[in-house]
Amino acid sequence: MMTEMHFENLTIGYQLGRKNEKVVARGLSATLEGGQLTCLLGRNGTGKSTLLRTLAERWRRAVAVVLTDPLDVRNLTAEEVVALGRTPYTNFWGTLRQDDKAAVAEAMQLVGITALAQHDIATLSDGERQKVMMAKALAQQTPVIILDEPTAFLDYPSKQEVMALLQMLAHEQGKAVLLSTHDVELAEQYADQIWFMSCPTPHNENKDGSHLLTGTAQELNIRQLFKTLAPASVADGVAGLSSGRTSDH
Repeated sequence: MMTEMHFENLTIGYQLGRKNEKVVARGLSATLEGGQLTCLLGRNGTGKSTLLRTLAERWRRAVAVVLTDPLDVRNLTAEEVVALGRTPYTNFWGTLRQDDKAAVAEAMQLVGITALAQHDIATLSDGERQKVMMAKALAQQTPVIILDEPTAFLDYPSKQEVMALLQMLAHEQGKAVLLSTHDVELAEQYADQIWFMSCPTPHNENKDGSHLLTGTAQELNIRQLFKTLAPASVADGVAGLSSGRTSDH
């Protein structure tokens, strides 16, 4: 049976000092399904990263997380970084059992980095390092993987490769994969589901903050949503897709 993670009427926000909280949005509802790649879109400031952090904490026993900010993993090989994904299952000393080693090897094989196992992480390209972090998440063997802008610092061919890989992990491994991105074209091409966070406009104020719209790219008419609800610079980038230009937003 595929994993299904649901939240309803969720409030998200963050701390401002010791006693104050900033509420970003209230009343958010959605379902994350196994076997699907879900892309979270929206302009900066709508609360995408806050939502991902909230869900990662809420579902922490079921989630492996890949953050935009790289971990300090200097002087480690790719295999050693992937093995960090087994930390929840090892003893105090981090000793890997045979099943841990098998999980690490399988994760590296799935993302196609077995040949990089003994390479120092510092010598790898941005795309290769992102694959290592994805393998680390896979080695954790959770039903849900959450990624915060995994293609942010990659060139376009590497972006496509990472998205295709995440789609494969969802479809073939049954993972529920949720990632945030500003790249509308890639989301439209690879996502099974879109979550779109829109914030209030001067003409449509919402005291509860951002809205979360869900559906396929076609159902949401995602390009039109960006033209309507995103700032002009992003809307121009979306419009440019139809003329063959790509956008890194």
